[in-house]
Amino acid sequence: MNAQHSSGLRGYLLGPGSEGRWSVQRTMVDRAAGTRGTFSGVVTFSETDDDGALRFHEEGTVRWPAAGETFTGPATRDYVLRPTDSPDALDMVFPDGRPFHRMSFSADASQDRHWCDPDTYRVTYSLTGPDQFSYAWDVTGPRKDLLLESVLRRLPAAVSQEKPAPDRVGSNP
Repeated sequence: MNAQHSSGLRGYLLGPGSEGRWSVQRTMVDRAAGTRGTFSGVVTFSETDDDGALRFHEEGTVRWPAAGETFTGPATRDYVLRPTDSPDALDMVFPDGRPFHRMSFSADASQDRHWCDPDTYRVTYSLTGPDQFSYAWDVTGPRKDLLLESVLRRLPAAVSQEKPAPDRVGSNP
């Protein structure tokens, strides 16, 4: 990480509040089939009650060629990011607690892998600015040959659109 994020990776993902919202744009290439798709959506990192862990929630729209047409529909995914012995790394696990991989921007830890029988998933994270990062999954094996590249950009903090209720004569507080 860098000096401006003294609270490490967790603080960078959350930003100034207790919830970090990021737009995500992903390209998905099936190298074996020669097809290309996209995902557009929002990733939210939020605090949990579990020892400094963060919830990772992604939702958006996927577009993928299927049977001569393009499928377009909703897609979501959830993970939990658990603290490690380094403030610049978080261990990403599936919602049921199974390990997935380590997330880090540090030069010596920005790459990791996950084996999902029978294929190997390799990830590389890149910090590209104070409000932008990317990661790429290179998936190879007998069942899959994919390249998934994601760019995340921090969204501005939500501004409350609520208006105070008008005063009513004779109403109880």
